[in-house]
Amino acid sequence: MDSVLFRCLPHASSHTAVAGGDFCRTRHCAAISYASSYGLNASCNKRKVQNEYNLRLRKPSLNHHYKGIGGGYTFQKYDMKFVVKATSEKSFGSESQAFDPKSVSDSVKNSLDAFYRFSRPHTVIGTALSIISVSLLAVEKISDISPLFFTGVLEAVVAALFMNIYIVGLNQLSDVEIDKINKPYLPLASGEYSFGTGVAIVSSFSILSFGLSWIVGSWPLFWALFVSFVLGTAYSINVPLLRWKRFAVLAAMCILAVRAVIVQLAFFLHMQTHVYKRPPVFSRPLIFATAFMSFFSVVIALFKDIPDIEGDKVFGIQSFSVRLGQKPVFWTCVTLLEIAYGVALLVGASSPCLWSKIFTGEGDEL
Repeated sequence: MDSVLFRCLPHASSHTAVAGGDFCRTRHCAAISYASSYGLNASCNKRKVQNEYNLRLRKPSLNHHYKGIGGGYTFQKYDMKFVVKATSEKSFGSESQAFDPKSVSDSVKNSLDAFYRFSRPHTVIGTALSIISVSLLAVEKISDISPLFFTGVLEAVVAALFMNIYIVGLNQLSDVEIDKINKPYLPLASGEYSFGTGVAIVSSFSILSFGLSWIVGSWPLFWALFVSFVLGTAYSINVPLLRWKRFAVLAAMCILAVRAVIVQLAFFLHMQTHVYKRPPVFSRPLIFATAFMSFFSVVIALFKDIPDIEGDKVFGIQSFSVRLGQKPVFWTCVTLLEIAYGVALLVGASSPCLWSKIFTGEGDEL
């Protein structure tokens, strides 16, 4: 800056030069001061402009960010509404499906069908008919057919059916692998029931059976259930010295003892001594029924193993069907049934009671 100022005055005198020098210095200082002031102001203005520029640039950015945040918030908000709506619809759908009467009805039907198969209905029907028929043998006059009779029969039938479910259920628990071959439609073999479910059902029905007999207070009923419990357990349970179903003779004896002896004698005594309060008397009809059921029980013991030959062979069950073959056993059963019904026809025909002759003859024809 000094050189520039001095070059502006090349022809000045010394005094003038001095004065000029002073003047120049003064101008120099003023110039420096002005330049400094101008530079400061320029710098400040520059910073101010820069700041304003940055603010202008940043403000849209902030606004954009704010809008972005606002948009995100709005998006989240709508998204939350969407999720809540979807969840609500799904929840309502699940609730409506859970309370769908048709699905509930189907579930109940499937449960009843599984229990029906688990209870082995042919044994339930046979047990009920046997108890009703033997109970009628205790009727001596028309007045004996009273509410007391029906109450006594109902007590015996219900308790016996509970025990029957225990026996057939325990047999299924012991024969799960065999039944997968012979009877895959049973609930345990098909997997509809777990092993724990089977144990729970079997245990519950055994307790119910004994509990009912205890409430009734009939000793013949209690002993009938107890002997059936012991023989049914020995027949099926797989422990040393038991599982008598592996041996053809022992298996047949178990069935004969329960179906022919226990059911006939014990339930007759239940009606005779507990219901009618009469002394025990073994009448001719009772003896005949026991003899007839002995033949019939042997047929049951033999015939039931005929369709189970495949699984019994695999698991070492030495039934008569496995040892002798299906056809010989089948024709043996037919012969025993012909003998039993032939004797029944002769006994009925020789009876002094007209109604006995009629019903025995009609029954044999059927």
